[in-house]
Amino acid sequence: MSNFFTSHNEISRIVKVWLVIGLVMIFFQVVIGGITRLTGSGLSITKWEIVTGTIPPMNAGEWDEAFDLYKATPQYQKINKGMSMSEFKFIFFWEFIHRFWARTMGFVFLFPFFFFLLTKRFSKKLLIQLIGVFLLAALVAALGWIMVASGLINRPWVNAYKLTMHLSLAFILYGYLLWTTYGAFYPNIKVINNRLLKRWGTVLTVLLSLQIVLGGIMSGTKAGLSYPTWPDMNGEVVPKIMFDAEEWNVDNFVEYDRNGFLPTFIQLFHRSTAYLLIIIGLWYYFKAKKAQITPLFNRGLNMWITMLVIQILLGIMTVINCRGSIPVDWGVYHQAGALLLLTAMLFVNFQTVKQNN
Repeated sequence: MSNFFTSHNEISRIVKVWLVIGLVMIFFQVVIGGITRLTGSGLSITKWEIVTGTIPPMNAGEWDEAFDLYKATPQYQKINKGMSMSEFKFIFFWEFIHRFWARTMGFVFLFPFFFFLLTKRFSKKLLIQLIGVFLLAALVAALGWIMVASGLINRPWVNAYKLTMHLSLAFILYGYLLWTTYGAFYPNIKVINNRLLKRWGTVLTVLLSLQIVLGGIMSGTKAGLSYPTWPDMNGEVVPKIMFDAEEWNVDNFVEYDRNGFLPTFIQLFHRSTAYLLIIIGLWYYFKAKKAQITPLFNRGLNMWITMLVIQILLGIMTVINCRGSIPVDWGVYHQAGALLLLTAMLFVNFQTVKQNN
């Protein structure tokens, strides 16, 4: 059985290129998903057709049919009533591209996977990791439809918590494939044996993961629109609603679009976590610089601190431009920045963990 697998130290270049292509495709899928969400396009396609949905409407009759299906949704009736066909085609385009890109990723992953498997290009560890990637990708796709379905019945928007689950799983998928790719490229990397760096690197990763989840809820509840100011929140450090004990109830967390409590809570939490990340991140950076580290680890540190500062600035620019509507450009930059920040953080962490090949 062992002859069926290659050594983890001998992963071929073509497999490594394939892994990088997969990472890039997931990165752009998350970015396209951000555009889809911020343009309100996610509910424009009301059916989940894996095969036939690959082809968009090809004539006027098919476009009318697709538009009629959208007209039956709460989003059209409560928000977009009277929109033109050209406006519908715009939102349809982004949701179609989001789904089409996902299908394309499936082909890019699947066919080379079987080819590499049959030609014995995988190590046993890499094969197990790739099976995990496929299972995660299937889960992300399934939750994508569950998320869309949540906005086709009563609410004119998708459920914020389901959106957050979908987004968070997409980040987990990206992070897991990224870690797998690091392992393929650096099978014999020198491990930084420093407990402090390993422990606090883990703390920063947990904080960053929490911040990504909070960002998902921020987006789902459109919380940025409530307080488009910085560093204050509409003139207050902590909005008064946070001190009202009657607002702290389950209904305000479930029926979040009926009052301003959850958007306030989430934005305050999101801002506070960002401040905590920058404080601990800077401390970690200077502490690591004084330790005995490798040039590769030093490169990862510089990537991390650079992206952390850029991401904080992107967050500020996003929130102060949320006047009347969430800015698509700044929102997408901010989401892409989160992926790049995660990339740098995992590269740092990868070098503090012993790899079992």
